Formats: sequence, C-alpha cells, structure tokens
Amino acid sequence: MKISSNTKGAALLLSLSLLMSSAFAAPVSKELEERMSHDGLQLIKLKEVDLAYSRPGASLAGYSKVQLDPVEVSFSKYWDPKRTGSNFKLSPEEREDIRSGMAKIVQDEFVKTLQAKDGYPVVNEAGADVLRVKISIMDLYVNAPDTLTAGRTRTYVASAGEATLVAELRDSETGQVLVRMVDRREARNFPGQLTWSNRVMNAQEAEIMASAWAKILRKSLDKAHGIGKK
Repeated sequence: MKISSNTKGAALLLSLSLLMSSAFAAPVSKELEERMSHDGLQLIKLKEVDLAYSRPGASLAGYSKVQLDPVEVSFSKYWDPKRTGSNFKLSPEEREDIRSGMAKIVQDEFVKTLQAKDGYPVVNEAGADVLRVKISIMDLYVNAPDTLTAGRTRTYVASAGEATLVAELRDSETGQVLVRMVDRREARNFPGQLTWSNRVMNAQEAEIMASAWAKILRKSLDKAHGIGKK
C-alpha cells in the first residue's frame, strides 16, 4: 500500500508531539534526531527556536510568495479543562471553539506578518517561487479557559498557557521539505503577579506567541533575500 506524503507528515508530527515533553529538558535524543532528519535534513543552529533542521544546500532565496496550509491545532494530552468557577468539564463545542480560535489567530498573524511592508504575498496556488508552509500547533494547554458561560467568576493565573509549534517549509511544486522547526513557548509570565484570565487576555497572549513565531519565518525569508543587511 502506498502511503501519501500527507499521511507520512501527519505521522511524523504525531511522533514529534509524543516526544516533546522530554525533548527540551535534555540534549536531543537519538529517537527525536531520527524523526527530525529521516528525510535527509540536518540539524542547524537557529537561536530563535528550540530545534531546526535544514536540507543541505537548501535556500529560501528563490521564494517570493508563500502558500500557507490551514493551521492545525491539537491539545496537550494532560489538558482536562473545566469551566471557570465550576467542576463541569468543557463541552466538545467549547473545546472546538478554543481550537478553531487558536488556529485562526495563528493563521492571521502569519498572513499579517509575512505580507507587511511589501513582504511576501500569501497565495493559494503552487509555483516555482512559492514556498509552502505547514504550521501545526501541538500540546496546547490553556491554564484557565474562559467561556461565555463562566458568569462573573474570575480566575487569576501566572500564565495563560503554553503551546508547541512545528513548522515545515516545502517547495510548493515538488513537495520536498527544506526546513523543519520545533519550538515550545509559554505565554508571558510576570514573576510574583497573577493576571485575570479571560477570553480577551487569552486571545492577546495567543496573538503575541503567534506573532513571535511568524516573525521568525519572516526574518528567515528576509535574510535569504539579503533584506536588512548593512
């Protein structure tokens, strides 16, 4: 039976998700190394992210447009959320609202950042100068999810939550993976302070996190095109 590249990619991302919790607490394990480099990629140093792998000789200089796949979001297996101020678990509809909301925020931030200041148009079709980017948000953990049914109850947290980004950059015509990045981040944490968790605050923290990731991609493209060099 032939396995499609999309199926292989999904299996790889799932495997990476299962390895995340221990991957960044210690040097890169042999298993993670094999998963990240199985298709010929090699470990590179990219200070902005936890892990980055690139195809030898690959360059982003030939890409002036970006094709963004729909962002996929999955929750941490340890996340067992309850409605704020109660012992009732979130409904499937409420969980989906959080998942789809996060996906939209990430998609919007990448589009905005990539296209800003005569940047890189986000297009729907493949092409010789089109870089295809697949963004997956994994292990999403929202410390105090706020729902419309939460009433007047207030919950204060040190951080809104955390998530892991897995990004794959491909040639849009051949499908060949050029770069693979993994980065886990926690929402802003103010030492000694607790912040009221609500829908607005959670959305703002998600935007900040997504914007930081989007800027890494924009910076990589700019560097490849010699933008910003003295």
